[in-house]
Parts: sequence; structure tokens; C-alpha cells
Amino acid sequence: MPYTTDIQDSALLERCPALAQITAVIVTFNSAHCVADLAQQLRGWPHVVIVDNGSADDTLTQARQHLPQAQVIALSENMGFGTANNRGFQTAQTPYCLMINPDCALQPEHAQALWETAQQWPEAAIVVPQLTGSDGKAQINYGWIRTWWAAKGPGAQAVTCVGNACGAAMLLNMSNAPHHGWFDERFFLYYEDEDMCLRLLQERKPVVVQPAVLVPHSNRGSVRGPRPIKVEYGRGYHHARSKVLFTAKHAGAATAAKHRRTALAGAIALLALRVFAPSPKHVSRLWGRICGLWDAPTQY
Repeated sequence: MPYTTDIQDSALLERCPALAQITAVIVTFNSAHCVADLAQQLRGWPHVVIVDNGSADDTLTQARQHLPQAQVIALSENMGFGTANNRGFQTAQTPYCLMINPDCALQPEHAQALWETAQQWPEAAIVVPQLTGSDGKAQINYGWIRTWWAAKGPGAQAVTCVGNACGAAMLLNMSNAPHHGWFDERFFLYYEDEDMCLRLLQERKPVVVQPAVLVPHSNRGSVRGPRPIKVEYGRGYHHARSKVLFTAKHAGAATAAKHRRTALAGAIALLALRVFAPSPKHVSRLWGRICGLWDAPTQY
């Protein structure tokens, strides 16, 4: 459906002209419960792409009903977070794309401020906000490359170059893409953002945080479904598998194999302890972690 502006939309673009230069890219998966809030946030945005990863709920129906200006790409199956975002980027025709998780409350003024920061730092590939929890406290959504050293000390007080940033909210300068594309599609879920940031760092294309932009983020709030235990299993599985894959890619097969052995032993020991404090949610996630480590490739 073609997008038409009304008086309210024109007023929004006058207040936040950067929206004309930005495509909002949202990946959904069983995210129907988030669509109404997204629709309020994105009302009047001229460029919106929703990529649905084969949702089993009514996410698609809700998106088409509440976001009529959006281009909706319905994938036949869950192809993973990075792959779905790449499909959205390929569709966009604006110089910037703004990745927004369905569980982020990102407003037009946030987008405008991130874009203004990008204009001040044209060499930057990515600009991210400071994410906050429901309690208003800052989340740790950026840091340094964890395989180099652990970030310590207070958060950024001004625009700062960082080694990695969370993919929940990112403004991407499409002209500064990494040589081999934004997301490595071998990462189904987790570590795809850290891999992308590391590749950008190696190519001397900065990732910067603008801590003055505070975006509320309901961590792990974007996915629901009829089988929450299966969701927890998937989180454990993909997090463990992706970490081994990340290690194999950036530290070599021997280091990946060592990490896999150590992590697998620790997860099995923890599972045995769960007998004394059973919790379906935690047992499912831990079993997913064990299976993910078992299946993980140690060669990239």
C-alpha cells in the first residue's frame, strides 16, 4: 500500500526531518503483542520495513492493520535475526536504516538525535543510543571487544567510539557497510551484532554511542508464543552455539574447541545441580545450552 501523508505526518516530518532519510527496519517473530505500541511510535514515519520471521501468531495481521505505510516482508520460516535484518536493508532506499527491536520504545526524536550525531561523525558506520530498562536504569548495551579485555568503569558521558553494541537499536549509515555485508548470516541468533561491530572495527569504520539518547528497552520482551519453554530452549541453544561460532571465526578452531569443552562440562554440572532447585524455565534454557554446545561447529 503506498504511503500518503496527512497533516499530522507533515507536522512530524517538520519536527523530525531526519525521518525522510531513515528506513525503520523491524524484525518480528511472534511479536503481535508489540505491534500496537510500535504503531504508535512509528505513526507518520514515511519509511518502514517489517520483516516477519515466520510468526505463528497474528503478527502479520496486526502489522498490516496498524502500520499501513509499512512494507511487510513475510518470510516463510524463521531465518534468524541477522538474515531477516539483511532482507530489510536490501529493501531500503534511504541513506540510513534504523534497526528497532519490537521491545524498544524508540521515538521520532530519538531517531532525529541519532541522525544528527551521524552527521557530526560521517565516518561512523553505526550510531547507537543508551538503552534503559523499565526502571529507567541504564542497560549495558555497549562495550569493548570482550575477547580483548573486559570493559570497566562508568558509562559514556559523551559521544564515544565503542568496540561492540547491542543490535536492539542501531542507526546504520548504509554507505559505510562492512566489506562482506552487515550481518553474517551464519549467526542465527546472538553474537551477530558483536561480529559485525568487530569487522567494522577492523575496517576502521567506527561504532559510536550517543549516551544522551535514552531509549527504553524491555529486554527479551519481543518474543512470545504458545510454548514459552520452547522459547527458553531456543535462547539457550542459539546463545551457546553462536558463541562457539564467534570464537571459531575470530580466535581459531583450537580456541573454539577448548571453549566448547569447558562450557559443555560446566553446563552439564549445572544441570545436575538443578535437580535440587528445579525450574522448568531454567532447565529448558540450560538443556538448550547443552544441545547448542554439542551441535556447535568449532571450525568457521
